[in-house]
Amino acid sequence: MSAELSRLRWACRRGMLELDTILAPFLEHDYMGLSESLQDDFRRVLECSDLELFYCLLRSEAPSDLSLQSILGVIREKHQARHSG
Repeated sequence: MSAELSRLRWACRRGMLELDTILAPFLEHDYMGLSESLQDDFRRVLECSDLELFYCLLRSEAPSDLSLQSILGVIREKHQARHSG
């Protein structure tokens, strides 16, 4: 799993600092506690473009792949919880 986590850490490094500050902490603190299904969805999220992730995570817009709505909601919730207190 170490090689997989290294690959995911690299994939969390995006072209937008705003996305880096959401995705990297989520991977480090929350990813391992997800169900296998949500882990799969997170890996699929990392295949999305930076622009789509920006709109989905920071503007709460629906993704082009609606099956990713659940994991995007989890990512937003965890990010907000980390920064609300």
